Amino acid sequence: MIKNYEKPVSTVVAEVIAAYPEQIQTKLYYLRKLVLEAAAELDLIEELEETLKWGEPSYLAPKGSTIRMDWKKKTPDQYALYFKCTSKLVGAFRELYSDVFEFDKNRAIVFQLEDKVSAKELKECIKMGLVYHTIKQDL
Repeated sequence: MIKNYEKPVSTVVAEVIAAYPEQIQTKLYYLRKLVLEAAAELDLIEELEETLKWGEPSYLAPKGSTIRMDWKKKTPDQYALYFKCTSKLVGAFRELYSDVFEFDKNRAIVFQLEDKVSAKELKECIKMGLVYHTIKQDL
């Protein structure tokens, strides 16, 4: 289990985050902190892998779906937390939190730079992603 909330354990993840503008680095480290806290709060999560998928910081739990985060130069005022688009996750998040979050189709929760991220609700979404394969029949 990753315990360090300040810096990635993975050197390649640290290098990718360091390449982002400073303001984005802060936002992604905050999302990372929420992912790690959510994992620590779940008894089902005994390990969490921090790696790169498609060149983006990613988090994988054995019974979960990959959670990725990224910022794109083509949309400089926003960043996102991505989930597998073939899962039912973003649809479930939309049903639960359409008044809290902005979504990109069935693949992401999108944040504007000026947004105050709703940590409680976002951690619930993250938890669902981390245990997806144990709850997908209920979604």
